[in-house]
Amino acid sequence: MAETGASALPPTPPAPPAHSSLFRAEQFVWLTARVLEQRLFAHDFLHGGADPVDTALDAYRNDDGGYGHALEPDLRGPVSQPLHTAHALQVLDAVGRCGGQRVERVCRYLTSVSTAQGALPAVHPSQRGYPAAPFIPIVDDPPSELLATGPVVGVLHRNEVWHAWLFRATDFCWQAVESLEKSHPYEVEAAVAFLDSAPDRPRAEAAADRLGRLVRRHRLAALDPGDLAAYPVAPGYAPTEHHFPHDFAKSPRSLARAWFTDDEMTRSLDHLAAEQQADGGWPVRWRHWSPAAALEARPLVTITALRTLRAYGRAIG
Repeated sequence: MAETGASALPPTPPAPPAHSSLFRAEQFVWLTARVLEQRLFAHDFLHGGADPVDTALDAYRNDDGGYGHALEPDLRGPVSQPLHTAHALQVLDAVGRCGGQRVERVCRYLTSVSTAQGALPAVHPSQRGYPAAPFIPIVDDPPSELLATGPVVGVLHRNEVWHAWLFRATDFCWQAVESLEKSHPYEVEAAVAFLDSAPDRPRAEAAADRLGRLVRRHRLAALDPGDLAAYPVAPGYAPTEHHFPHDFAKSPRSLARAWFTDDEMTRSLDHLAAEQQADGGWPVRWRHWSPAAALEARPLVTITALRTLRAYGRAIG
């Protein structure tokens, strides 16, 4: 006798133990997250498939090949933006779908919004007229930004995507990273995202070594979470917006891991694990400007925290 549809379904994966970090985070995600983050959480931690993530992400895609609709919560409105599109590429990378005609269309969009240097601005002027975080300036002729370009170039190289846009954008990233004399944590994170996947590995290792010395010299990483007063936040950041070793080295395979001792990384990961809040989610450390943006950002921060802890072999479930 043929099996019924119900009996042919794959078995439901076992739930994480009640009150584990993963269980509490799962409850938080079901309670607060957008459909995309629910699907992404299920993919990453509950053996969910890639297709549901892909379908949820497609709702943010525009006809120009870019992504909008507040995919990056601090930029509201429907228009495509480089930061939204970078976010979309990272989601596609996480589920193994960063390739094909869709990424070809993304690269055409990136070409259309690039500056004269062939790199990306943080915010394209088309954002004007729609709500945006007050700490994200909207100008008529925005400059090229490593903050926007580095993660995009890194994820495309990691997935062996080749497109004409990448040549000048890669050159921009090398020049920007190798000329940094002072920086701030988010720009350093963008540099690491580029260097971790740049094809020229000896050059990337040399640039990362120099960047790590800059991070330590300027105290951009809080090496002792118990003494945060010793590590002032960067100008313009919120009072709680400290960055820790795990923010730069999100996995032990990152070039940034070499910047920190084993003890420093252990303290950092201990602090990250302890930041999980009573509702199961992790906090947003940057400045809160809109209840909607803060609510939508917390599941993203929570998924990132769980990924980082798991990458370092910390028990989460």
